[in-house]
Amino acid sequence: MIADSASSSPLGSRKGRYRATRFATIVAATVNSLLALTQIVSGWLFQSQALIADGVHTLSDLVSDGVVLFAAGKASASPDQDHPYGHGRIETLGTVIVGLLLAFAAIGIGWAAGQRLIAWETQTGPAAPALAFAVLTLVAKEGLYQYTVRVARRIQSPLLQANAWHHRSDAISSLVVLVGIGGALAGWPWLDSVAALVVAAFILLMAWRLIFNSAAELIDTALEPEQVETIHNAIIKVPGVKSAHMLRTRKLGNEAAADVHIQVAPRISVSEGHHIADEVYRAVMTSMSTLRDVTVHVDPENDEEQLRAVGLPLRPVITEHLRAAWADQPELAMIEQVGLHYLGGRVHVTVTLRLDDEPGGAHLNQRAVELSELLRGRSGLEDQLGEVLILYRGRTRNVQSGWDSAR
Repeated sequence: MIADSASSSPLGSRKGRYRATRFATIVAATVNSLLALTQIVSGWLFQSQALIADGVHTLSDLVSDGVVLFAAGKASASPDQDHPYGHGRIETLGTVIVGLLLAFAAIGIGWAAGQRLIAWETQTGPAAPALAFAVLTLVAKEGLYQYTVRVARRIQSPLLQANAWHHRSDAISSLVVLVGIGGALAGWPWLDSVAALVVAAFILLMAWRLIFNSAAELIDTALEPEQVETIHNAIIKVPGVKSAHMLRTRKLGNEAAADVHIQVAPRISVSEGHHIADEVYRAVMTSMSTLRDVTVHVDPENDEEQLRAVGLPLRPVITEHLRAAWADQPELAMIEQVGLHYLGGRVHVTVTLRLDDEPGGAHLNQRAVELSELLRGRSGLEDQLGEVLILYRGRTRNVQSGWDSAR
């Protein structure tokens, strides 16, 4: 049985996240554009190759900002027929791309630093005003990081957080430029190259973590153990749930999905089991705000421990056997309902008979045993039948025949 599913986050929430992401990214793109122009022009005017290189690096950030805008816009779309779980994985894919851009930037910085370190004796130092522009760049980049990371934490966006760390890596590279220019002005031109290599390694490690975590999410990595425990506790607290097993979770961008098997009393009605599943769905969705979808499967027994009811006859086969076994018995016309319970690898049959008179109890018990044996004697059912229970009910008015409606 599957409980009805719906997004735990309303449409307005997804749109709100997108608007916040778009605004933060536009702010970053604007600042990066102005910074890149300032860095390249000032580097050319004051003969600072480090500033020019950092300006080119800043231009690469605009590509990153474009990826973030595109992925965030697609991820904010509502679920559709082709994407019933929504588009959250687009945001995850965007995070991988940002991580790759970080890795390429780190490799580029490291390569350029290595080249400068090899030929440091041939380098000419920059003019003193270049130091002021390096400080301006550092302050602007760190400010972008602080602003972006706060927005990312508020809306719980790993993509925007990845872009925030991209700004932090830029701030670190700008710090390297600052140290390099200061060292060159102080007479140590090689200091820029050594520091750049260290920072390149740091950025590469950060890029690896972003790519690794997002790739793990793309292959349906489960939620954190404490989150899974929260979901499990919410399930078992629902009245009517005897146990929960086969609980599986997976990440969907900044959201998540789960499915679980719950064990209920084996002989309750289908509608009661469905109602318990609905309550489990509501309890789980309430327990964690990032859940988008929960699928609840209702089991009459723990199917991890019990024999599965595979290959057992369905209702049409059982009722045909019942008709054949009782063909010459008057009780065939008295059947009101046939209940089937598939438990312990066998099918248990309960037949309810309508009484038109009130015969003695001993006679009814004897007839119940005889009728049960007639059904058990049918060829092909010997190893499949479990309990065969015959019940009697006094005559009532306006009773629809369950025998006819359930065939």
